[in-house]
Amino acid sequence: MSHPGSVDIIDFLAFTIYPFIALGIIELISRGIKLSSWKKLSIQGVAMIILSIIYVVSPALIVTREGNAHVEPLWMSIVVMLALAVTLFFQAKRSKLDPTKAEY
Repeated sequence: MSHPGSVDIIDFLAFTIYPFIALGIIELISRGIKLSSWKKLSIQGVAMIILSIIYVVSPALIVTREGNAHVEPLWMSIVVMLALAVTLFFQAKRSKLDPTKAEY
């Protein structure tokens, strides 16, 4: 059971899975259209930033809860996604400067 202001375990798992789904979809599309590595990594970084903003601004819209309940943002998930975005941008820069260094 969750307490007011938190999300249920199912919703928490969904919040955790959404970024991986976004990364996977971007990976599949970029392989399908043969997008360069640095562009793919940059798009993935932007996707993580967008998801972080969505997780701050509107978590109550995503949670499957009845009624008008206040849901606190999942700050740890947001920080992890922002750290992943920074890492993706670093790898994109590295891949753009020397494509032989990045095997992504």
